[in-house]
Amino acid sequence: MDSIYDLRKLLLKFGTIIYIGDRLADLELMEEEINELFQVKMITKEQFLQGKIIITKEKEKIK
Repeated sequence: MDSIYDLRKLLLKFGTIIYIGDRLADLELMEEEINELFQVKMITKEQFLQGKIIITKEKEKIK
C-alpha cells in the first residue's frame, strides 16, 4: 500500500466507501475504519501500520 488510492481500495474490499468532500474528515474516517478493522483482525498489522503512515502523511500535506 503506497497511497490513499490503495487505502481506499483496501477499505472497499470490506464494503466501505468514504467520501464526504472534506479531505481532512475523509482521512479521519479512514483512520477510524482501519483502527476498527485491525481490532477485529480483518487486516494485518502491516496493512494497519501502512495505512496509518499514509493517513499521517496526507494529514501533514493538508496542514
